[in-house]
Amino acid sequence: MAALLKRGDTDMTEGSTVRLLIVFAIPLLIGNLFQQLYSTVDSVIVGNFVGKQALAAVGCTTSIINSLIGLFMGLSSGAGVVISQYYGAHDEDKLHRTVQTTIGMTLVLCAALTVLGVLLTPAMLRLMQTPEDVFGEAVLYLRIYFWGVTGQLLYNIGAGILRAVGDSTRPLYFLIFSTLTNTALDLLFVWGLRLGVAGAAYATILAQALSALLVMGMLVRSRSAYRVDLRLPRIEGPLLRRICSIGVPTSLQMVITSISNIFVQSYVNRFGSSAMAGWAAYVKIDGIAFLPIVSLAIAVTTFVGQNLGAGKLDRVRGAAPRCLGLSTGIMVVVLLPLMLLAPQLVSLFNAEPAVVEYGTLFVRLISPFYLATTVNQIYSGAMRGAGNTRAPMLIMLFSFVLFRQIYLYTAYRLGGGVVPIGLGYPAGWLMCSAIMLIYYYSGRWLRRYTEKRDEE
Repeated sequence: MAALLKRGDTDMTEGSTVRLLIVFAIPLLIGNLFQQLYSTVDSVIVGNFVGKQALAAVGCTTSIINSLIGLFMGLSSGAGVVISQYYGAHDEDKLHRTVQTTIGMTLVLCAALTVLGVLLTPAMLRLMQTPEDVFGEAVLYLRIYFWGVTGQLLYNIGAGILRAVGDSTRPLYFLIFSTLTNTALDLLFVWGLRLGVAGAAYATILAQALSALLVMGMLVRSRSAYRVDLRLPRIEGPLLRRICSIGVPTSLQMVITSISNIFVQSYVNRFGSSAMAGWAAYVKIDGIAFLPIVSLAIAVTTFVGQNLGAGKLDRVRGAAPRCLGLSTGIMVVVLLPLMLLAPQLVSLFNAEPAVVEYGTLFVRLISPFYLATTVNQIYSGAMRGAGNTRAPMLIMLFSFVLFRQIYLYTAYRLGGGVVPIGLGYPAGWLMCSAIMLIYYYSGRWLRRYTEKRDEE
């Protein structure tokens, strides 16, 4: 364990851009893969050992979990940007105070999200028009999940602090260990003790609590400026305002987009439990296949944040195009086996023919559009690294919420079946990427940062 506690932060203001992005993103990708396995293992074990309705119950909770967790993740991304900029500027005092403020903010949000999640669960499931044969188990799973949500929040903020200073390796070690624990507990609770969806939820929150203890324990023991001092938890107003100025737009984007996805789920629910289970399988496969894009987007955010803090604008301008090339090449490689093996992948979750048919349809219909998604994810990541979260928020809200909901409503009213409903995601992605490119190459996202820095 001592070797894991050594400093693993990386100064990204010197050296090859491509090499730094790859080196930073690889452990991040592996970590994100293991994090996706939390819910994927739940779905696989529940779908095979409990049944189709249980898989649908666990699967339909994803959008609700993301809508409330998105509130926190947006604020944590704001904290990560501020931390990375102070790290790049070598301002250790403000770096430490920002970390302390971030931890204080997280503890408050842990309490708030626990209460909100437990209280709002039935109402949100009703909003999604969840069928009665799924509703009871979905309520049970969600309420247990939110009672233990503190573990997930503390792990994510601890890992976010480390990533902001260029360390994507140590969070990976802790996450691998807790994911393996989650898998073992899933088998014990669901298959061994026959606890059903409740067992899957208990396994998840216990494993997340373990990962939180590991990463926070390491930060408390650290001697670096980004250490966590639990004796002096405090929230400094000016630093919190700076975090919120960057994080709140991202929070709003994540929350409203997730709520929009709840409406997408509600349209799928109208086709019955087989379609719901097939959609649940697709969502889990999508979450894994999409990880290279997510990992590189986080990498470019950290890279831009550190280099702006150091005043190296040439490196900032070249980061997004290089990162886009990397992500596009990777997704081309991912898509071929994904399209060919779609039925086999879906059958891992549930082997009923109707479920496999729906799931395969969704995978093959939607996944080719990942190539368009690389554009909006990478370029929005670069903008967030510069502290400009408002423009990506507005672009994504228009594309993923307003435009997508208009599309879904129109498609359904015109008598559209499951295919046009499934195309609701790609329609929003294409619109978002087109607008994002226009805004990025206007240069306004970077001028906003430089003007603000000149005023300071």
